[in-house]
Amino acid sequence: MRLSGCRWLQGLVQGCLSLPCLSIARTWGGRGGRMAEMLSTGAEAASELRVPAQQNGDADGDARDERPPGRPEPAAAGVELAPGLGKQVTGSEEQAPAVAPGPGKRKKRRGATGERVVPPPKKRRAGVSFGDEHFAETSYYFEGGLRKVRPYYFDFRTYCKGRWVGHSLLHVFSTEFRAQPLAYYEAAVRAGRLHLNEEPVQDLSIVLKDNDFLRNTVHRHEPPVTAEPIRLLAENEDMVVVDKPSSIPVHPCGRFRHNTVIFILGKEHQLKELHPLHRLDRLTSGVLMFAKTAAVSEKIHEQVRDRQLEKEYVCRVKGEFPSKEVTCKEPILVVSYKVGVCRVDTRGKPCETVFQRLSYNGHSSVVRCRPLTGRTHQIRVHLQFLGHPILNDPIYNSVAWGPSRGRGGHIPKTDEELLRDLVAEHQAKQSLDVLDLCEGDLSTGLTDSTAPSSELGKDHLEDLAASAQKMDGVLEAAPQDLDTKALAPGNAAETDVVNQEIDPLCAECRLVRQDPLPQDLVMFLHALRYKGPGFEYFSPMPTWAQDDWQED
Repeated sequence: MRLSGCRWLQGLVQGCLSLPCLSIARTWGGRGGRMAEMLSTGAEAASELRVPAQQNGDADGDARDERPPGRPEPAAAGVELAPGLGKQVTGSEEQAPAVAPGPGKRKKRRGATGERVVPPPKKRRAGVSFGDEHFAETSYYFEGGLRKVRPYYFDFRTYCKGRWVGHSLLHVFSTEFRAQPLAYYEAAVRAGRLHLNEEPVQDLSIVLKDNDFLRNTVHRHEPPVTAEPIRLLAENEDMVVVDKPSSIPVHPCGRFRHNTVIFILGKEHQLKELHPLHRLDRLTSGVLMFAKTAAVSEKIHEQVRDRQLEKEYVCRVKGEFPSKEVTCKEPILVVSYKVGVCRVDTRGKPCETVFQRLSYNGHSSVVRCRPLTGRTHQIRVHLQFLGHPILNDPIYNSVAWGPSRGRGGHIPKTDEELLRDLVAEHQAKQSLDVLDLCEGDLSTGLTDSTAPSSELGKDHLEDLAASAQKMDGVLEAAPQDLDTKALAPGNAAETDVVNQEIDPLCAECRLVRQDPLPQDLVMFLHALRYKGPGFEYFSPMPTWAQDDWQED
């Protein structure tokens, strides 16, 4: 019995210590950790920013472990001595002890000859926000009323997921990372872009183990956002409150990293290590609050949990909204976390929104909205159900919902058909960013579209891999200007080889995308007021909410 008890204890310790091998958790809730993003060239950025768990139910995003190239790895963690066993345990992989075992202790097994030994997982630096080394990855420039980010190199990092253990990298890429053809990943290996436990991957047939640490270097392109500045509404020792323009995400997500409120405040206003207290959808503008300390953040979230926080929004909706106050209590169900679509459904979560019309110009109405709960897209979904969707809502005022556009919850198609039609509509408009998607996210089960036209033949990719390997060698040998300063036209031909903005393996570099118009980045939904015990913050009424505003 004593032996079996020891084995049970050892199994328990191993089970607990294997937790770090799981994918790094998202603290924002919502769509969950899409690993397909993390090793894809068109994927979403990660962050070291520790974001408090959101209590209002409308928060989504991520916080992943990431460190830029050249930055020292933190000390190992998650390694403990199992009581009575005299050895280290890290998940299912045994590690050699740091010192020679003493008398009576068993010598640590390093594995059979030729067996690959996995190092212990690194300790996450929880609570560390973005710093100057992150802000220096690239720079902004402004063009046509848009804020743009110069393309840059970026490392996606993750530990091996449990379902990958025992499978080869080739299998994982072919089943989960179909944004690029296998020929691309083979070319990335030859170019030295893929690393396993900080060693270059030589062959995609290598089999993954617990605690394997993957790093993939990609060339990132971010979508443009409005050039409208982020205005500071208030700042004190506890909080920072800004007026967020439409089209800018709050924090890194999807394809956005530097074109986010967090990065813009850090780079242009030297406001760092902020804790977002709530989330606004990317297309929503208005009051956005940040805490300067974790203690203040927790205090505000307690107020949210206790329903002490009052929120007031304003929007412009289709048609003549009823003059009397309207309360909608329809439950809301998430149709797809990946696409970011919800609808009214009896299986959904309970929620409540109070609406009051402020004005009507003969075509559309300005409506004040007071959400008493905080579900994802709550205001937008309730307005759609009432038959008065936000006038320019790219999702909930779409023909993809059918002739009635979802009024009264009438949707004459399945969820799969709805998602397919929404994606097809925005794919045709080259506006997949509205759905927080890129071409690489599309799968055969989501749309009827064919494979992305950016895929190249294997022979061509082999040539590009050789070119990329040459470029990587030059980049390692020569100092990089991480600010990616604009090159003088006369010197461009001589300096292209060390220019971060062009990469031979990057499919996005070969595409020509039409820029959106600044007015197309605005949705008529604005966070007007946030009030809590001891504070109240207002944002100016937007132009489109004025009584004399007329639609173009």
